[in-house]
Amino acid sequence: MLRFGITIKPDMTPARVAALARQAEGVGFDYGWVFDSHVLWMEPYPLLTMMALNTKRMRLGTCVTNPAVRDTTVTASALATLNLISGGRMMLGIGRGDSSRRVLGKKPTTLVDLEAAVTRIRTLTSGQPADYDGEAVQLEWAHGELPVWMAGYGPKALHLTGRIADGVILQFADPHLIKWCLGFVHEGARAAGRDPAEIAVMAAAPVWVSDDLAAAREHVRWFPALVSNHVMDLVARYDPSELPAELTAYVRNRDGYDYHHHAEVGSDNAEFVSDDVVDRFCIVGPVEEHRRKLRELAGLGVGQFNIYLMSGDEEATLDIYGREVLPEFAAARQGSAKPKARNGKRATATSSRT
Repeated sequence: MLRFGITIKPDMTPARVAALARQAEGVGFDYGWVFDSHVLWMEPYPLLTMMALNTKRMRLGTCVTNPAVRDTTVTASALATLNLISGGRMMLGIGRGDSSRRVLGKKPTTLVDLEAAVTRIRTLTSGQPADYDGEAVQLEWAHGELPVWMAGYGPKALHLTGRIADGVILQFADPHLIKWCLGFVHEGARAAGRDPAEIAVMAAAPVWVSDDLAAAREHVRWFPALVSNHVMDLVARYDPSELPAELTAYVRNRDGYDYHHHAEVGSDNAEFVSDDVVDRFCIVGPVEEHRRKLRELAGLGVGQFNIYLMSGDEEATLDIYGREVLPEFAAARQGSAKPKARNGKRATATSSRT
């Protein structure tokens, strides 16, 4: 059961953001996400409002926000308002924070703060009172459910995700690493008395369809460089024996990272990323290779593949996937597109860039 989503980097015009959301929904995508890095790019919540007003069924959310850049009551109020605007289609994607924190000279937040934020935001958006530093706070006008997706890489963050989240966001398309991550997610679920099957699984990565594999790789090489920021954080906090070499080995030759060129095609940030890492973390090549890898991910339990739609020629990517990829997984688009919340160059007729 595989569904599809897109994530938009808020560095394009708002009108184009809305148009891409309309196009994606029109060709069968079920989820629309927006990066949240408010200094580097535009504020995500007005863009999510535009996406909500330009779609009818697509579920929408942040991929991802964090507990620190906005007060949790502000985040809850924004999402609760958007739930009213969208007819209950909002989701919270949240993690410890990366670019939106580091451009301010701050570190990611702690897992303790992350758990407290998830609890408070989930409670407030449902209209129930939540504790805020000893004060009972309530959004009396809010109602409905807000599915929570959590992003993580390390064992502790993944264990927490399994304990409290509705879905997990895994930012790569590497089957081996996804299997490794899900082991900790399921361990956390069982520790909380939950069925691991309750946790929805998202794999998020850029794609590029082309028979020219070398050219395809250059469109998405920025992505493993982005992931490397999280890997460096893990390397600093864990014993190497606790982490898979497939995740950590590729950062050994990394010189640094300029966040002002974050998620940027052709950036010098990606010079250290090898072709084999690109092939593991992303999906590149002819259409059939995309289908094959997506079938493999679905077999591991991935229920949503989220295209990081920011590698160039976004409209053509949606067109190709809508015509050549999504139909194979049409059965996965039966029924509801939402996880069960707790509580409360242009494409040609061959569908290949050359």
